[in-house]
Amino acid sequence: MSTLTYASRDIAAVAPAPERPARKSIWRRVANSFVEAQQRRAAREIARYLASHGGLMTDGMERELMRRLAGSGGRLR
Repeated sequence: MSTLTYASRDIAAVAPAPERPARKSIWRRVANSFVEAQQRRAAREIARYLASHGGLMTDGMERELMRRLAGSGGRLR
């Protein structure tokens, strides 16, 4: 008959259950949806501006876009 002994290092540790990520509050989700909508609107306006001005980005066009999107130049046309 044979006797087996085990050290604690030989026993596999039980992996902890993965934690569910904390759910964001309703206010955080609403704020995030406003930010995402604003980003989509800005991307649409940039695409429209580039399409109406030849589609090639130059330094001057980039400055004009930044000026308009920053609020000092009104809406993009």
